[in-house]
Amino acid sequence: MRELTWKRRTADWLAILLFCLASIAVGAQTQPEQQPKQDIPDAPSASRPPQPFPSTPPAVQPSPAASGEASPKPKPAQAPEEETPAPRPPLNIKTVPEGGATPAAGSPQEELYKITTNVNQVMVPVMVKDDSGRLTSGLLPKDFSVFEDGVKQKLNFFTSDPFALSAAVVFDLGMPDSAVQKVNQTFPALEGAFSQFDEVSIYTYSSTFSKVSDFTAAGQQVTATLNALKTVSGRNNGPPVTSGPLSSQGPIVNGVPVDSPVVPVVTPAKEAHVLNDAILAAALDLSKRDRTRRKIIFIISDGREFGSKASYGDVLKVLLTHGIIVYGIATEGSLPKYSNATGGWLYTEFSRSAIEDTYARALGDARNQYTLGYLTRATPSTAYRQIEVRVDRPSCEASERPCVSVYSKDGYYPVPPSR
Repeated sequence: MRELTWKRRTADWLAILLFCLASIAVGAQTQPEQQPKQDIPDAPSASRPPQPFPSTPPAVQPSPAASGEASPKPKPAQAPEEETPAPRPPLNIKTVPEGGATPAAGSPQEELYKITTNVNQVMVPVMVKDDSGRLTSGLLPKDFSVFEDGVKQKLNFFTSDPFALSAAVVFDLGMPDSAVQKVNQTFPALEGAFSQFDEVSIYTYSSTFSKVSDFTAAGQQVTATLNALKTVSGRNNGPPVTSGPLSSQGPIVNGVPVDSPVVPVVTPAKEAHVLNDAILAAALDLSKRDRTRRKIIFIISDGREFGSKASYGDVLKVLLTHGIIVYGIATEGSLPKYSNATGGWLYTEFSRSAIEDTYARALGDARNQYTLGYLTRATPSTAYRQIEVRVDRPSCEASERPCVSVYSKDGYYPVPPSR
């Protein structure tokens, strides 16, 4: 009886336990899903102000389910339309005479970088030497007086600073070969006379002229060009043959041609020597170089001129227009006229040592001249304007000859204004 009672109690407890377990399982299935945790916005940043809310809230569209209508199909996303630029205003073009338009006012920053060049500014390089032929230093603007067409000018520029050179070196290959070979041996001294800031071009001429090398900085390229010129020979034909068996008259018996009883007079043809054409070619190339450089032509020649297409007057006008100074080594001919008119110098000694000394003296004189400037009041024209430069030294008495010699260009041709 007791065993039966214990079994019943055990069965009742098992039934209660199973019921509790079933109730727990049903409760877990019917419990609603836990909502995901919402992100809590951060506190406003101290460096970034909070964004303002839109002034007009967007309109709320009624739900299709609430209105009883069928849910519309979703439309594909469309790219935002680009704003169409506003049409440009029509151009208002008016034709005005040249130079009649009023220039637009620039900003102050643009005015700061604007460079104005006055076409009436005249620059005059001046070389002053003492009785021994040396350059005179230490002169001041008050020591100079510049006259243009007899009228004294007021200086607005003065400097004694050295200038970098643009030098055109011209060799005369029409000289006798002995003279040409002597010049070839002086090339190392010529290279040493230039500084690293100078630029050099080289020309040769005889019956025609030729540019051997264009402007380049003094250095290896100039050395290579001069080394190549060492192999060039000068004139070695000797005097012309006008009589004898080697002449062009044909057979002669007792001084009378066989074919003609009349003795002809033979005049040898004169050999061309185009000095003017060579200087003109160098001057035209120098006219294109930078204006901040001193432009010179250095010529080694015997000075003979014949057969050039350009005249002396035409070449001199180009030289004076572009401020080109002529230096040289010559014994005769027309070179002294070029050097005197442009304010240069001509050396006449033709020994090897004299030529080597001349390179350093001539290039040093050209680089270390005084430079004067003034504003001319003359109107632009093609007329020649004469210049005279005087140096006043208080230590020189008026009754004696000047203590110094002044070398400058005789005048200039004004450059027409650029368009």
